[in-house]
Amino acid sequence: MQLKSCCIYSIGVFSILLLISGIVLVLSNVFPLLTQSLVEKEVVLKNGTEAFEAWKNPPAPIYMQFYFFNLTNPLEVLDGDRPAVVEIGPYTYREYRPMEQVDFQDNGTKVAAVNTKTYIFQPNMSRGPESELIRTVNIPAMTVMEQFKDQPLIANLIAAYMRSADEGLFSTHTVGELLWGYEDALLKALKTLKPDLDDVFGLFHKNNGSNDGQYVFFTGHQSYQDFARVDTWNGDRSLSWWTSDECNMINGTNGASFHPVIAKNETLYMFSSDLCRSLYAVYEEDVTVKGIPAYRFSPPSDVFANHTVNPANAGFCVPIGNCLGSGVLNVSPCKQGAPIVMSSPHFYQADEKYVQGVFGMRPQKEQHQTVIDINPVGLSTLKHNAWLDIWLTLVRRISITMVLFGHVLQPF
Repeated sequence: MQLKSCCIYSIGVFSILLLISGIVLVLSNVFPLLTQSLVEKEVVLKNGTEAFEAWKNPPAPIYMQFYFFNLTNPLEVLDGDRPAVVEIGPYTYREYRPMEQVDFQDNGTKVAAVNTKTYIFQPNMSRGPESELIRTVNIPAMTVMEQFKDQPLIANLIAAYMRSADEGLFSTHTVGELLWGYEDALLKALKTLKPDLDDVFGLFHKNNGSNDGQYVFFTGHQSYQDFARVDTWNGDRSLSWWTSDECNMINGTNGASFHPVIAKNETLYMFSSDLCRSLYAVYEEDVTVKGIPAYRFSPPSDVFANHTVNPANAGFCVPIGNCLGSGVLNVSPCKQGAPIVMSSPHFYQADEKYVQGVFGMRPQKEQHQTVIDINPVGLSTLKHNAWLDIWLTLVRRISITMVLFGHVLQPF
């Protein structure tokens, strides 16, 4: 009887000690720190790991949605009025983006790959078919006129051809043609002068089923913070389009994934070949995505601010000293000289003069802000479809604009 009482007493004391130990461990944050340590070790780009398989072939569905601005007053614009546009969309495509030609280097500390992207139209998620017509700027004509403006003979030939062919500064094409390409009569005619000229134009011509070049990524083997960070792109560690070393830097990942254990005070860097530059995002708020906690990061207005607001952006003035206002980026140096300017949709976070320059612009943060929702701890702590869905929710909301006669027209 005495032995039984002693055992009950011992079990009771042990239980109390266990409870106290558990409370101490919870209060001292040991479990989260242990989880964090495990994540830091496990999330590495290495054959056989979940992180590598998800990086190599993202299992969660990825969609790209395109919106176009249909120009409604072309004759008035030619007379000097501001453009009036109506937004049409979305036209939704399922995006498949596997990493291919994967090659581990430097004892597993780096991995080379190309990111091939394929787009499949999703009619049930779109406002209409790819055959819908859009009236917008005649981008091939604008590009050709820009390229040959200092060659009077060719410029006059182009003008004469456009008059004879009744081709103007605006054109109407289907969504599919504008995105993936169509044979342009002017470009075809110019092929006699420049045989190497591509006579097919599309905003994403040759982008379907292709890649933007070879990347070399750090695997995270030496440091978890290096997970998926870009070391080189097409063999280079920096760009050559801009006028300062800082603006030519290739920083961060390619935007498809980030290192685990994200902190709110971090700055997430990423390189976008579409934007021809690196950019960054900062913490904005806590959110929940499909029941999973996440941190929302977004690029601050400084990213696309004019050099007077953010002196670090002076290098994006091309040629040197030719600076645009805040919220827009002249990417002609990396787009074969085409007079293309990038902005957020509806000129969100851009100077008011751009918004007022086009009738139909209604910038709203909820609809036009670029956001990244990412689980703060690490992807390996989430299981099955749940963590696959939150690998990275990236709302890509960058539109293309063209400057014409002092106005800004936004094809999409």
